Amino acid sequence: MPVKNRFAELHAEITEWRRDIHTHPEVLYETHRTSALVAEKLRAFGCDEVVTGIGRTGVVGIIKGKTNTGNKVIGLRADMDALPMQEQTGLEYASQTDGAMHACGHDGHTAMLLGAAKYLSETRNFDGSVALIFQPAEEGGNGALAMVEDGMMDRFGIQEVYGMHNEPGLAVGEFALRKGPLLAAVDFFTIEIEGKGGHAAMPQQTVDPTLMGTQIHTALQSIVSRNVNPVDRAVVSVTSFQTGSDVFNVIPHTATLKGTVRTFSPDTQDMVEVRMREVANGIAATFGGKATLEYNRITPATINADTQAEFAEDVATVISGGCNEAPLVMGGEDFSYMLQARPGAFIFVGNGDSAALHHPEYNFNDEAIPFGSSFLSEVIERRMPAA
Repeated sequence: MPVKNRFAELHAEITEWRRDIHTHPEVLYETHRTSALVAEKLRAFGCDEVVTGIGRTGVVGIIKGKTNTGNKVIGLRADMDALPMQEQTGLEYASQTDGAMHACGHDGHTAMLLGAAKYLSETRNFDGSVALIFQPAEEGGNGALAMVEDGMMDRFGIQEVYGMHNEPGLAVGEFALRKGPLLAAVDFFTIEIEGKGGHAAMPQQTVDPTLMGTQIHTALQSIVSRNVNPVDRAVVSVTSFQTGSDVFNVIPHTATLKGTVRTFSPDTQDMVEVRMREVANGIAATFGGKATLEYNRITPATINADTQAEFAEDVATVISGGCNEAPLVMGGEDFSYMLQARPGAFIFVGNGDSAALHHPEYNFNDEAIPFGSSFLSEVIERRMPAA
């Protein structure tokens, strides 16, 4: 497989960077150590510009090619943050931070982009500039949106943007992507149910919020089965149902349902929110109670631009001899905000037979490093060939 020889030479060094980041995970926007490490290495590589504090703790490094005939700028993005969970790998470089773990491989993403940065700084065999984007708070903090709203795209003149994520179950050295929708929009909801509490032996004197909650929970599933076009995709999942206390003979006054909605189409997203409100209000009113829906749109769908996705597929094919078609995934990714701001593509790189993402025994596969770094650097050299 034609991995760039330089990344075979740098493999051990990049692995050391990755494992150091793994040992010191930081969540959300608290990526102070990681951001400082990234900025220090970018400066040491000889980047032409290194800017910190974008989107609070994001870092952008600029590398100029040998020529700049068309003022082209392409962005390459890696996420830096970890998850608020306890690691159970038993690795010698396991997390030393209680309650934080790189369980999604962002340590590997950051290391692979740093590897590409070192190579591109050495060779500069392209026409234009590359913007190396190191993003905080992908895990629920919308760090991509924070960087975009901080003016990153216009400030650095970024015209296209590419991102990558490791994929357990996909063989090391393989890639997968698809044109158009790839990952779903992520919405969170809370339904507050108000009834009338009382003695469990006299339910006729109460308005039972637990009963309303169970009926609402069941009816919400009819939205996908009876309101969503069968050729479209949507998920409505209630993940929390809180009601009552440990007292056996008390009917509570309130109950709360929480959960998530996943969709690809904005029209479907709008419809689901409307129907959820109608279902909750209607059922609560039927029983004599009241329901209030709080609906929060967290992350839009990740949609690859056709032209850039086709190009990314060609690059992956050069490196691995082919590129798999990725399935539609109902998980979310805030790189979607960057793709809303600029055309680009998001691709998966194989992590081999590892534990699943967000699992306490997950670990990024260091054997994937040369493939990821090769892909990122090849994007620049092929999309902006040296004049």
